[in-house]
Amino acid sequence: MGQSNGVKAFLGLTCAFLVLLLLYAWYYYFPRRCLRMKIKGGSLEDGGGVRCAGKEEFGPEELIKFAGGENLTAHDILDAPGEVVAKSSYGTLYRACIQRTNAAVLLRFIRPDCVGRTEEVLPAVRTVGSIQHPNLVPMSAMYVGPRGEKLFVHPFYAAGNLAQFLRAGVAEAHRWDIIYKLSCGIARGLDHLHNGHEKTIIHGNLKSNNILLDADFQPHLSDFGLHIILNPTEAQEMLEALAAQGYKAPELIKIKDSSRETDIYSMGVIFLEMITQKDPVNNNFLQSKDLHLPTALRILVLEHKVSDVFCSKLLKESIDQNATNEEGLMMLFQLAMACCSPSPSLRPDIQEVIRRLGDIGR
Repeated sequence: MGQSNGVKAFLGLTCAFLVLLLLYAWYYYFPRRCLRMKIKGGSLEDGGGVRCAGKEEFGPEELIKFAGGENLTAHDILDAPGEVVAKSSYGTLYRACIQRTNAAVLLRFIRPDCVGRTEEVLPAVRTVGSIQHPNLVPMSAMYVGPRGEKLFVHPFYAAGNLAQFLRAGVAEAHRWDIIYKLSCGIARGLDHLHNGHEKTIIHGNLKSNNILLDADFQPHLSDFGLHIILNPTEAQEMLEALAAQGYKAPELIKIKDSSRETDIYSMGVIFLEMITQKDPVNNNFLQSKDLHLPTALRILVLEHKVSDVFCSKLLKESIDQNATNEEGLMMLFQLAMACCSPSPSLRPDIQEVIRRLGDIGR
């Protein structure tokens, strides 16, 4: 009897060990499995198949390369171990590692039902892929799979995005020189989109989550032009998400297309986010859960409570350094509020924004 109980105990411990081993493998291996394994299931979305209209079609694989992606191969991209960074209604963003070069990249998967056929979107993709600027995240390549799935390849920025930076509580987020540097970089990137090409490129999805930072706190705008690659339904859903997060210009309630002026509005909200270090919506400035940040700040100004506008740590450091920094902080606030004017015609264009930022820095 004792021997039988010992065998049972041994088998029980063995089974428990195997279960723990399987759980360990599931947790550590599957989130980083290669993208090729995910594509074989028809979609890179967790647990979902490709939702294509009509009969499933298969075509040739294609890899379209741009500056910075000349040495990439389809094998590099599909065999890169990746983990999910963000998800949206139209796709998934992965941080992946190109094993041959050990280089980190961002891979953006867009579901086939959210984007047109390759020949339909290729002109827009080539336009976006041609854009090169120090304050913009370039597109290195686009992979097109046999079912129409598309993967866009971008550089990876280890410092994360601006929203994470502002909410991390780090000392650098309260330094006026860093905030000013970020403001200038964001404006320069947007200026290149609006004025650096024969035809204006509208960002269309500008928010702090879509501004990536490098180790030197240089901002890089990402996701620009995505609305012209997505189908109209998904582009509209992207705008609605922008509204829910507090970056959508008020006129977009009546009109459906983003413009230079709506980009300026979104940038103004980002400037306010940096100097107040408050979320664009659901802030507690006036004990109201649904008040939009620009509206809350206008009320504070009308109540002569301008000092309550700024992040207290940022304001204190600006005052401690010198009066010039305090004045610059106030000038940036005034510029941001002008960008957030309810009337599109009253907002400064991006070149006026850059001029005024230059005045602040003098």
